[in-house]
Amino acid sequence: MSLHTIPGATWLSSDRIDTVIVAVPDMYGRLMGKRFALPHFLEHVQAHGTHVCSYLLTVDVAMNPLDGFKVASWDAGYGDLRIAVDLGTLRPLPWLEKTALALGQLHQADGALVAEAPRSVLSRQNERLAERGWEARMGSELEFYLFGDAYPELHAAGYRMPLRTSEYLIDYHILQPGRHEDVLRRIRNEMSAARVEVECSKGEWGLGQHEVNLACAEAMEMADRHVVYKAGAKEIASQQGKSLTFMAKWAADEAGSSCHIHSSLWSRLGTALFWDDTAGGPSLIFRQFLGGLLKYSRELTYFFAPTVNSYKRYESLSWAPTAVVWAHDNRTCGFRVVGHGDALRVENRMPGGDANPYLAFAATIAAGLAGVEERLDCGEPFVGNAYEDASLPRLPGRLEEAADLLEGSALARQAFGGRVVDYYVRTARVEAECYRRAVTDWERER
Repeated sequence: MSLHTIPGATWLSSDRIDTVIVAVPDMYGRLMGKRFALPHFLEHVQAHGTHVCSYLLTVDVAMNPLDGFKVASWDAGYGDLRIAVDLGTLRPLPWLEKTALALGQLHQADGALVAEAPRSVLSRQNERLAERGWEARMGSELEFYLFGDAYPELHAAGYRMPLRTSEYLIDYHILQPGRHEDVLRRIRNEMSAARVEVECSKGEWGLGQHEVNLACAEAMEMADRHVVYKAGAKEIASQQGKSLTFMAKWAADEAGSSCHIHSSLWSRLGTALFWDDTAGGPSLIFRQFLGGLLKYSRELTYFFAPTVNSYKRYESLSWAPTAVVWAHDNRTCGFRVVGHGDALRVENRMPGGDANPYLAFAATIAAGLAGVEERLDCGEPFVGNAYEDASLPRLPGRLEEAADLLEGSALARQAFGGRVVDYYVRTARVEAECYRRAVTDWERER
């Protein structure tokens, strides 16, 4: 297969690339796949795909296969699933020598998409938008903590007392983050070289906490960039002898790490649908879409907060929201509306850094479309401190509660399908049960 048969990949030459990673995101948004020699990728894989074991859709965070899933099991023999390569995702990875990456869609043996796979979940919602001639544009603002220890050193120490990379809170500080430009500069520049466009980086509110903002893009493209960014940032930190974590709440006495998601709707012709030029303000579609987010986000919270740790971030006066309410430029609310004209958008402040972007974006689209279909309205914006208003609807406090809400959600079953909902409810319950059985340092100290 000629190098020139892949559109836009003029950089894919044997003098620049010798390895191509083919991967899919798993239920946690981690990339799973294989490395191929460039000639084999070009001759076979780019057209015909490759296979992975179906057990990847049944594992916990520690990669242990678990029972109770319909998509794969010991009883079914854990057969193969096929990754069909999406050549539009092919990109160089500057942080890995002579290496490129291509993402793909998971297919069953009969050729059908694996409905439970995160990219399939988002694809289904994008198709619903396309039926209306619309598309969603998303932007991810991801926060992380940077530590001075390498990953093996952290592991050997039981992940206790990592070496802090600042001595004080560094939100918007220029001096302290500048001391770690060996990591941050590489992230900004090498991500952009990998077609993951970075707007900026900044210090965040925690000790050694940083935020990198990715430029907005169409929903699937943004989700792909998001997972490439997370994987690449860890690689870069490791190469610099450091480590970083996107945990939603890495320490009880520290600020959580968020993934603020900015969303807006556009026509396929490039018209912003959230703004009404005639009225000089937000459109009816905007009000209905936001109304859907307000009505349905509680029952879809699992897709914003998928781990036990996620719910420890939802604390009063913590910069993480606790109330499902909207306001203009108010960081105490779950939904913060910002921008003007074509830039008008909804910032969902509920997801943490551990969110799977495919699922979080899909939930955003599903809830917003329900608002449009039901002709809901978002009502008047909240004014004041949402943390202190006890009358406001609250986010679930635990993973078990989020799983119950998702299981009983008629909207989720209609938008995603019952098989998909049951799969993620099972994933949530497995995670919660693992935590219930764990004996923690806190218990030993008590």
